[in-house]
Amino acid sequence: MRNEMMHRPVVKPELVAYMRNNQKQLPGELGKIEQDAHEKEVPIIPHETVVFMQFLLGQLKPQAILEIGTAIGFSSSLMANIVKNSHITTIDRFDVMIRKAKETYARLDNEDQITLLEGQAADILPTLSGPYDFIFMDSAKSKYIEFLPECLRLLRKGGVLMVDDIFQAGTILQPTEEIPRGQRAIHRKLNLFLDTVMTHPQLTSTLVPLGDGVILITKETEQVDLPDLAENN
Repeated sequence: MRNEMMHRPVVKPELVAYMRNNQKQLPGELGKIEQDAHEKEVPIIPHETVVFMQFLLGQLKPQAILEIGTAIGFSSSLMANIVKNSHITTIDRFDVMIRKAKETYARLDNEDQITLLEGQAADILPTLSGPYDFIFMDSAKSKYIEFLPECLRLLRKGGVLMVDDIFQAGTILQPTEEIPRGQRAIHRKLNLFLDTVMTHPQLTSTLVPLGDGVILITKETEQVDLPDLAENN
């Protein structure tokens, strides 16, 4: 399944090519999985985000990690590889992705380090207790605002929530009337998500122009008081 947004970079194409081709590549089987996914246009995080995550998690050294959106199991395997003594809990609802993720984990022999929860994140998140040191959300973009309260509940104070694909190839900045009708709900909900996390007094957020855009969010307090987002959903 082609990820069209990944072919419309938000920075200059030559810089994207440099970041993807000139930064150190992943070794071994994990590197082969990444290369094969890119060749087949399977949607995984781009290499510039891989390198950034290696650096970030190498500094944070999170022990308890939560991922929302397993896909083929590449990013959860990457995180397991970066922080060897961590445990990753990952959630996905698509049967085909769950099957491919299990194949990835078996291939990399990291099944003991990763727990795959099968089902709707909206149903599973309220059943988790946490706390998690690091949460990576890379799922349906229209659901980010819906999952935000649970993510912040599960994230420990000082922990980091990393959210992928939030620029929509730069179209996030366009007026709603310029967005194709079928994409307007995603556009509206992503803007609500960004407005909420970037202006909230109990959160510190930073935008990073990697891939289709990444935002890092840190909790400054144990409990984060959010507005009633349901009214805007």
